[in-house]
Amino acid sequence: MMTPAPIRVLVVDDSAFARKVLKQVLSNAPDIQVVDTARDGLDALEKVAELSPDVLTLDLVMPNLDGLGVLRALSSMELAPRVVVVSSAGEESELAVAALQNGAVELVHKPTALATDRLYELGAELVEKVRIAARAARRPVASPVAPSSFASPDALPPARQLVVVGTSTGGPQALTKLLSELPADFPAPMALALHIPPGYTEAVARRLDALCPLEVREAEDGMELFPGRVVLARAGQHLKVERHGALSLVRLDRHPLRMPHHPSVDVLFQSAARVWGKDTVGVVLTGMGDDGRDGARAIREAGGVVLTESESSCVVYGMPRAVDDAGLATASAPLGGMVELLRSHLH
Repeated sequence: MMTPAPIRVLVVDDSAFARKVLKQVLSNAPDIQVVDTARDGLDALEKVAELSPDVLTLDLVMPNLDGLGVLRALSSMELAPRVVVVSSAGEESELAVAALQNGAVELVHKPTALATDRLYELGAELVEKVRIAARAARRPVASPVAPSSFASPDALPPARQLVVVGTSTGGPQALTKLLSELPADFPAPMALALHIPPGYTEAVARRLDALCPLEVREAEDGMELFPGRVVLARAGQHLKVERHGALSLVRLDRHPLRMPHHPSVDVLFQSAARVWGKDTVGVVLTGMGDDGRDGARAIREAGGVVLTESESSCVVYGMPRAVDDAGLATASAPLGGMVELLRSHLH
């Protein structure tokens, strides 16, 4: 039996210390080969052309050409490497979110203080996300298109359905395309669960809000859901929905603690199924793993609808595949057809 070829990685960082540590932790994995390191974006592009690596680990704040500049240059390449961003939260969170919206497939949070022990702590997570990136499909960065319009009165009627969306690897880019194509008169509130490290969801919500006709907000406990508003789960906490009379509210909760992801798509979908029943529309977009499968089952058992992104447009066809293979999808469509598919399942 032939041994699979190693994942060929180029480490890009303007810090010599960070390059050394990242190279060492990646080289400790038997299935990863660090082919070289690069000190800035221009150096990285030269070495991409020379070495054709499978994956880049990419710093964002660098001299000469920054990480976003690298991503823009890679977007014109037919067989560009997949990118794992290694970034600090805080001031860099906006840049990291922009990188994810512009083609990076994974994000690893780098400690602000470059202490040796803290950087080495990234090892297991970085190795796993490089492996995920290596399996991700190469997709061109999709440009948002002008939103369509739903026939509706000037004043939006009370919500008759709730749309809940779950996604992971490739999610920021997929959410950007999906939400930017929805019209301002979209008649159902939306709640989103995205797998992303803590410290980044406020920036994700802010950028989506600027790009989309709908209002997009990071979840706060007790925030109201209504047509025209999209609520994004806060990283590190589950998002649940409740109903109090005519009001629909979101709740933040760390429980159940046993879930591998916080927020969990399953937890969001299950709470929506309990509260909204047959009026729940679940959407499972690109992502690694099977989070969302149990939640999709709860929605279908309650009489609701589950839509999945087709493999043809997924960065990683993991979460949608888990739902599809379990026979839980009502219908599927590529990302470019998801708005029309949603339209056909709203009443």
